[in-house]
Amino acid sequence: MNVVVVESPAKAKTINKYLGPGYKVLASFGHVRDLPAKDGSVLPDQDFEMSWEVDGASAKRMKEIADAVKNSDGLFLATDPDREGEAISWHVLDLLKKKKVIGDKPVKRVVFNAITKKAVLDAMANPRDIDTPLVDAYLARRALDYLVGFNLSPVLWRKLPGARSAGRVQSVSLRLVCDRETEIERFVPEEYWNLSALLKTPRGDEFEAKLVSADGKRLAARGVKNGEDAGRLKALLEAAAYTVESVEAKPVKRNPGPPFTTSTLQQAASSNLGFSASRTMQVAQRLYEGVDIGGETVGLITYMRTDGVQMAPEAIDAARSAINGQFGPRYLPEKARFYSTKAKNAQEAHEAIRPTDFNRTPEKVRRFLEGDQLRLYELIWKRGIASQMASAEMERTTVEILAESGAGRAGLRAVGSVVRFDGFLAAYVDQREEGDGAEDDEDGRLPEINAREKLDKKKVSSSQHFTEPPPRYSEASLIKKMEELGIGRPSTYAATLKTLSDREYIVIDKRKLVPHSKGRLVTAFLESFFTKYVEYDFTADLEEKLDRISSGELNWKQVLREFWDDFFAQIEDTKELRVTNVLDALNEALAPLVFPKREDGSDPRICQVCGTGNLSLKLGKYGAFVGCSNYPDCNFTRQLSADGTEADTSGLNEPKALGADPMTGEQLTLRSGRFGPYIQRGDGKEAKRSSLPKGWKPEDIDHEKALALINLPRDVGQHPETAKMISAGLGRYGPFLLHDGTYANLDSIEDVFTVGLNRAVTVLAEKQSKGPGRGRTAVAALKELGEHPSGGAMTVREGKYGPYVNWGKINATLPKGKDPQSVSVEDALAMISEKAGKAPAAKGKKAAPKAAAKTAAKAASDGETKAAPKKAAAKPKSAAKPKAKAAPKAKKTGT
Repeated sequence: MNVVVVESPAKAKTINKYLGPGYKVLASFGHVRDLPAKDGSVLPDQDFEMSWEVDGASAKRMKEIADAVKNSDGLFLATDPDREGEAISWHVLDLLKKKKVIGDKPVKRVVFNAITKKAVLDAMANPRDIDTPLVDAYLARRALDYLVGFNLSPVLWRKLPGARSAGRVQSVSLRLVCDRETEIERFVPEEYWNLSALLKTPRGDEFEAKLVSADGKRLAARGVKNGEDAGRLKALLEAAAYTVESVEAKPVKRNPGPPFTTSTLQQAASSNLGFSASRTMQVAQRLYEGVDIGGETVGLITYMRTDGVQMAPEAIDAARSAINGQFGPRYLPEKARFYSTKAKNAQEAHEAIRPTDFNRTPEKVRRFLEGDQLRLYELIWKRGIASQMASAEMERTTVEILAESGAGRAGLRAVGSVVRFDGFLAAYVDQREEGDGAEDDEDGRLPEINAREKLDKKKVSSSQHFTEPPPRYSEASLIKKMEELGIGRPSTYAATLKTLSDREYIVIDKRKLVPHSKGRLVTAFLESFFTKYVEYDFTADLEEKLDRISSGELNWKQVLREFWDDFFAQIEDTKELRVTNVLDALNEALAPLVFPKREDGSDPRICQVCGTGNLSLKLGKYGAFVGCSNYPDCNFTRQLSADGTEADTSGLNEPKALGADPMTGEQLTLRSGRFGPYIQRGDGKEAKRSSLPKGWKPEDIDHEKALALINLPRDVGQHPETAKMISAGLGRYGPFLLHDGTYANLDSIEDVFTVGLNRAVTVLAEKQSKGPGRGRTAVAALKELGEHPSGGAMTVREGKYGPYVNWGKINATLPKGKDPQSVSVEDALAMISEKAGKAPAAKGKKAAPKAAAKTAAKAASDGETKAAPKKAAAKPKSAAKPKAKAAPKAKKTGT
């Protein structure tokens, strides 16, 4: 009996069926160990020695694997066909060697690009050894990300309160988003005019032609700059006679693009389906690992983390056969199409993403797939088959027209195109991302137009326009830009974007990435004091070196030495950096954000309240805000809003009087603080304050609203059964009802002021009947998953903090963005196992530094590795204090 180790339990089950009784297939559940979240996990002064840690859940799985290997004939390591998969195989083998269960048993590495019986059996027949250079590249990446995260993040915590973390790829990606925002802020619109004429042929057909030249000179794009010139040219066109100078029709071919890579799939899924990058990868993972198709579990697509664009020869043959059968011989080119990758070193997985069987059309698998699975599979199938189809054939017609009025002459042009043969467009059409590509000047089919014939003028139009700033990045366009610059790699894009969102460095608004004020502050800090490490070229060059390590061209430790020497020196230089130095640098770097221009033209750096103080960024416990240098004599503050713009507190530079509270006689005022607008009753330290609820605008606040808000909680009435008071209020988790120590949630802030006694009694009764917990209702399961192997039902439920998997007393929260309906039994078992294996959380004050260590650990991984069981964090105390010429030491923990 041979043991086969894969990553996913879903794959283990399927592959076991393919291999038969002579094999036992076990899952590692991703990475089995990682660098512990504490100092000393990577030791530069000991030749970058790395200390690995196995958590409880992984230890149990490794014991199961070790027990099986001990009694086996051999071991096959069949983790995923990329760098991370190679690293997992290396970790598993290293642990098994330390457990002394390998002995003289044969150990082989096998890789397959698809979960099909043929692919798996072919791989088993062609094993190899572990790719050492690929593992070295993994070790270098992991060490770099750890060293950056655990040394740079503490600098941020000390010098820039409110910052969360920094990372090798994360910070450069954030800079892209922030730089685009700066471009938008500094953009100066330019006026331009478009002129066109609606013309009619002798046959009565109408068409539009655009002005392209005047007075014998060709007009540049947006060449008419003002209304005066536009008026003069319009007058010329109004009085002109029109003659067709030439008509030229040219055949044009449009070729299909290659099959998807990871980045192009994420871009297309965003543009066509509205998927986020992480959602795309979640659905693709399910399609790759296998779906039950009529009683047989089979992978529908090849491995989805790749920068290769070529398909295997047998896949090309299958695609051509499917094209001939489904579209006809006219759509089949004479020769197969071959594509070459643009990546500097396509080392992830060398085949493009494609269907495992082109005869398995989207229509045939429709009834076996969930909605998002079908939509993504259809996209992959169409792009894959289109890549081998015939070119689309167009005819592009260009008509040049002369307009003459006395001595005035102008040239107009009409352009049209028509598809003569749709070719690959019959299968797949790209959706353009906003701002991607030039404006389309082709207006479809033109009527019959002949050279030298006269045309009648029907109408002349002129329209004023202004140039627009570049659009904010979407996830798709940011991934495209990262790929162009060589920042990150296919397996990292989705994780990097998720990290930026989780750290609240970016806000996603209508699918656009808007830098949060936190993100802009961090970027400005790093650009000012760690310039080299957020430069695009430096990051891309380092990525290229890592790729050269994977191909065996460079020594991984030498690359680390070169990086660490300069980086450590930079960290040391910041020890003497004062907060005033930081604020001065940020004030200059973020001047358009911190000091927006004023309508009256006055100096935006002078306080409007006292008139003499200088405004500047200030750093508080919870982040940055704008304050006056005359504090405490002047209390003016202004918040930076979440999306990185100036908070809307117009009219609140001074407290706005709203009237007196009739019960206390104290004045109610509307004010602006560092955390936003708020109501205050009275003055001094004892004054009662209440922030405006979400959705309430300062300009809408009157005496009645202010009085209602400041007097919360509100007594609703006595409960008819207990005679105890029911109150309504606004708390940390939103609007609520309170009765006899029991809370129940209300739907909106308006309900706090309007809910009556009958409704309140009903809400409390419904809450009490549905289970305990503050405001939590025991709703029906979102999805039934069946029995746990140890007994008891597994379900997916909706909770206060989002959907979670429940089994008995164990609740495991779903990853952010995970569709509850997409959770499989294997997913649930993995999450329950991971949750059950975690150590109890520390209580009291010790929790804070541990949370900080986890943040640094996340930054250290920088989204570069696959999901692994979380490790128990340790104090990052000395992470902020690297010792001379060495990373801080810690007792080595090994396995």
